Amino acid sequence: MSDVSRTLALRVSREELVLILITMIWGGTFLVVHRAMAVSGPFFFVGLRFATAALILACIFRRALAGTTRQELIAGALIGLSIAGGYGLQTWGMQTISSSQSAFLTALYVPVVPLLQWLFLRRPPGLMAWCGILLAFLGLMLVAGPQDGRISLNQGEIATLLSTLAIAAEIILISRFAGQVDVRRVTLIQLAVASLCAFALMTPNGESIPPLSPTLLLSALGLGAASALIQVTMNWAQRSVSPTRATVIYAGEPVWAGVVGRLAGERLPAAAILGGALIVCGVIVSELKLRRKKAAPVAPRD
Repeated sequence: MSDVSRTLALRVSREELVLILITMIWGGTFLVVHRAMAVSGPFFFVGLRFATAALILACIFRRALAGTTRQELIAGALIGLSIAGGYGLQTWGMQTISSSQSAFLTALYVPVVPLLQWLFLRRPPGLMAWCGILLAFLGLMLVAGPQDGRISLNQGEIATLLSTLAIAAEIILISRFAGQVDVRRVTLIQLAVASLCAFALMTPNGESIPPLSPTLLLSALGLGAASALIQVTMNWAQRSVSPTRATVIYAGEPVWAGVVGRLAGERLPAAAILGGALIVCGVIVSELKLRRKKAAPVAPRD
């Protein structure tokens, strides 16, 4: 028998439990955004959503703003830019795809990261990362609806796939600055920057300000409050939760989005549901690390 056994460690901290709860809320926001696209352009809605979130936090944390540092401004601006890119493209894509499909495609940012590291940093993926990439690719083929053996992607699906790069950057940047900045101030700055960037993108996208209907205002208010809660919690929790552990937890987001979409009447084809399951499995597998554990020494015989 081998004197080396492989084990996977699993321990859940208080911060990780909170992230699990936040992921459930996060998953439920996809359906709200999808339905809001019937009364608003994507970038106006993203801008209004994050402006609402920023105003909520400004009222709560106004006394803490006086101590804002240069590093916090830089951190908030960089994270805000990535949020605007990620949520903007994701919301734009939901004009033509369902909320469930959007959530599953968004989850692809996790297994794609090892490939980007290999391409730009010359760090080849490990065994588990390759397994996750393979599972996620097979899932993508099923979610996208392959035709004649080829992946057929519409504009919404392509935009959603591009959004995964910005979302990956957001999580990496949050971990990069966690513990070095004030969570309250940085969260407020990043939400404000994300809002301004989204509003600025309205013109290139040919958007105008839509009528401020009750559906639009209630959706923006609800998602603004959810965004404020999600961003503050992510910044707080990722001070002690590694990017790897965080992304495994975030893998539950499309599952919750699919459950909410199903309850609301969305019906994905069986192949797409299987594809979504493979993507989630790929996300989890790509972040698992095999750890060698030496076997206990055998006592010498008399």
